[in-house]
Amino acid sequence: MDKDRIKGTGKEVKGAVKETAGKVMDDPATQAKGLAEKKAGTVQRKVGEAKDAVRDAVKKGT
Repeated sequence: MDKDRIKGTGKEVKGAVKETAGKVMDDPATQAKGLAEKKAGTVQRKVGEAKDAVRDAVKKGT
């Protein structure tokens, strides 16, 4: 498993918590920061998934 997948998932969770906290505290700035962090985590996780797919394809090809 690629480290980007792990880090990305962590960012998604952390961002979701921040986003929820922003909603609960009625703080749009915190909510927006959480959403942005969650989206960045999703992108990072997807990059890690792509790396894993390429790595697997190369292993099968050799």
